[in-house]
Amino acid sequence: MISTLQPPRSLSHFRSNPTLLLRYTSLKPLSSLSSQPVTHSTITDQSQSPNPPSHSQILSTRHSLLSRHLTATQLAESFLTRLRLTEPHLRSFLHVSDSVLAQARELDEKIQRNEELGPLAGVLVAIKDNICTAEMPSTAGSRVLEGYTPPYDATAVRKIKELGGIVVGKTNLDEFGMGSTTEASAYQVTANPWDISRVPGGSSGGSAAAVSARQCMVSLGSDTGGSVRQPASFCGVVGLKPTYGRVSRFGLMAYASSLDVIGCFGTSVADAGILLHAISGHDRLDATSSKREVPDFSAQFVSMNLLESKPLKGLRIGLIRETLDDGVDTGVTSAVRTAALHLEELGCCVTEVSLPSFSLGLPAYYILASSESSSNLSRYDGVRYGNRVAADELNSQYMDSRAKGFGSEVKRRILTGTYALSAGYYDAYYKRAQQCFR
Repeated sequence: MISTLQPPRSLSHFRSNPTLLLRYTSLKPLSSLSSQPVTHSTITDQSQSPNPPSHSQILSTRHSLLSRHLTATQLAESFLTRLRLTEPHLRSFLHVSDSVLAQARELDEKIQRNEELGPLAGVLVAIKDNICTAEMPSTAGSRVLEGYTPPYDATAVRKIKELGGIVVGKTNLDEFGMGSTTEASAYQVTANPWDISRVPGGSSGGSAAAVSARQCMVSLGSDTGGSVRQPASFCGVVGLKPTYGRVSRFGLMAYASSLDVIGCFGTSVADAGILLHAISGHDRLDATSSKREVPDFSAQFVSMNLLESKPLKGLRIGLIRETLDDGVDTGVTSAVRTAALHLEELGCCVTEVSLPSFSLGLPAYYILASSESSSNLSRYDGVRYGNRVAADELNSQYMDSRAKGFGSEVKRRILTGTYALSAGYYDAYYKRAQQCFR
């Protein structure tokens, strides 16, 4: 998400060894994993296609387990070893599960008994720390929830576990998802695996960095105003923000309820699509979740061997003029235009279009997101759950608990939202932002 004027924290403690980037991110995918994709029947029936998607860690893992080339325990140990090696420098995780190997051994026992495996069997998944997990702390990167362990799993987490996925741990984020660099976490600063002197983006920077550094196979993040898409770009992985309502928000700690979605990170489009299929669908616990049938995303994958020289022929793409005007860094503009030329070479028709109201998007987002956050975060008062400051009087307890529990970025957005919703300014700010949103 787009940050406000919060000054960045120092990354000087990451600068001591800038070559760590090459040592850690050049690690190849586990050599013992087969690179040949296989079919699996639960998420997607690839039997209808002679060319299932390639470069999928999920499918390769399944193939390795079913063929007995590797055990789930060996896979888990390999990723945990890499996590321990890289984590002191990247700091992607706020909590690492102590039951990973136990879950892997249970999976190996199922394989020995020839029991049916779920489509995510053996897949190591990291979860952003604002998504609830019953057996691990869920803090949203905030001191106000330090040590809090929810009594339930978020629907997306529950589905992953039911399909055989192994939750590695909880990843770092900007506090309550409010930021764009993962520097606004109350606990630590996450580094970019490609250059540890730089940020991984945010607010899902921990989830993106964990996948990029191969600390896990795939991960979940949340997106309110770019919090999956932007860190995916920074870290060089695939980030997918689903349509609002496609994935249940039950168990996602609310920031701006009308904008929040749970999204996916992976090292390939295939993995992101398979993970999205696994967590999608209507949920009776979330009234905003869509009742539309979930399509088979991976059925649309086409093997590169079948692609023509102009595989995108007939596809029309609009290049928004206002995103390339004055104020945009020349390097960004150059990269966008280079990408447009490449798309044209692949057969696309790229047309420059104008969106005169584009400039209203940012202020409208800030007003709406801040207003909703001022309401959603009122529940963190030190009474029902979270940290509580001892006080002799109730109002003092409220104020002290929130003052010491929330970071500066969260306080700024709560104050901005409260101001926009106040009686004298509601029509001038919130109502006009709603009109732009529609």
